[in-house]
Amino acid sequence: MSIDLSTTRLAQVRHELGRVIVGQDRVVDRLLVAVLADGHVLLEGAPGLGKTMLLATLARILGGTFNRIQFTPDLIPSDIVGTRIFRPSSESFTVEPGPILANVVLVDEINRAPARVQSALLEAMAERQVTVGGRTFPMPKPFLVVATQNPVESEGVYPLAEAQRDRFLMRIPVDYPTPAEERAIVARMADEPPEAARLLDPDDVVELQRTVRRVSIDEPTIDYAIRLVLATRDPAAHGLSTQVGLLDYGASPRASLGLVRSARAMALLRGRQQAVAQDVYDVAYDILNARLALSYRATAEGFTIDDVLVELLSTVPAPSPVTWGPPLRAAQAPAAVSPTPPPSTSPAGVGWQTNPAAPPSSAGDATQRYMAAAARTDAAQPAAPVAAPPQPMQPRVAVVGASPAPTPTPPIVLPGDPPAAR
Repeated sequence: MSIDLSTTRLAQVRHELGRVIVGQDRVVDRLLVAVLADGHVLLEGAPGLGKTMLLATLARILGGTFNRIQFTPDLIPSDIVGTRIFRPSSESFTVEPGPILANVVLVDEINRAPARVQSALLEAMAERQVTVGGRTFPMPKPFLVVATQNPVESEGVYPLAEAQRDRFLMRIPVDYPTPAEERAIVARMADEPPEAARLLDPDDVVELQRTVRRVSIDEPTIDYAIRLVLATRDPAAHGLSTQVGLLDYGASPRASLGLVRSARAMALLRGRQQAVAQDVYDVAYDILNARLALSYRATAEGFTIDDVLVELLSTVPAPSPVTWGPPLRAAQAPAAVSPTPPPSTSPAGVGWQTNPAAPPSSAGDATQRYMAAAARTDAAQPAAPVAAPPQPMQPRVAVVGASPAPTPTPPIVLPGDPPAAR
């Protein structure tokens, strides 16, 4: 399938989803990226925001099967993967596959089930197969698991471990609709609810996933994705000295793979044959927020993962140089300060700044190789500004007890700290 045909198909899918789902454009785009990148999604939001309807509609449009599993504390692994059933008529056991064998699986409230049930689900997600009664059943293609969890409730739940959250490609926050969107929801549901039409077959979705692999991505963009991940492991080496000690550990190489795959999928969704740094930036928050864990000190001082990611995405420079036009270069004196940029014609949210200094790196760091080449500029020419990635927007997920704006608090000094910390 060509790039142009794939873009047309995806535009039709988004339009058909818009006939049923009001708003939630960001969630819809990330779900389509996860489908194209062949990954799984963790949705986090309050109940009643249309997550089940969104997944059922997406499965109907993609032409696949859809199953919903409600996780409860008394669930056992065989309720998901299947079990053996004795047939008196034939005096033998037969294998009954579980609801996990579907193209799109919605796991509602994944943190309600005990750890062994979560492990059975995650094993099916990772291995793409289940074994029941000595028989192995491969998962259908495409295979997408979307798990939901309520970020407010904490009683009677089994939080996902960090290693389990890393199995998901993205964690997408789902926000409440705007007043205008909620009015449109009420008006649309007053009559008979609309139903989406089937536009694709499962084989078409697999072909779209193969098309994503043909989307090109250059070395500087790959380096940018790797630097974002490396900055979570060694913040001081990437200009983030204020984040030292805020994270227990950084993101794994699975995050780097997810950033590159998702950037290619986002580029195809936007109708381009090459992924750029903007695509990496747009999916970085959703990919990294589930893979980071705050330290005890950061939690005690009131920091959140959003605080860490906002500073990280605002500090690590993107390889997106923008050159001035000839008239502007001719009108500027060599000794003048950096010119005031004209009104931005770049995508919404993209700011302008002078060439940022490359973050400190050790000798031989391959992820900084193109930054050294960018630093060798002609002294006679003024420094060309670069387009910085847009300032990230924090998800508007209402959390009970959270203050509307973070207030600075004095650092907590724990017993055993060196005298300098006191």
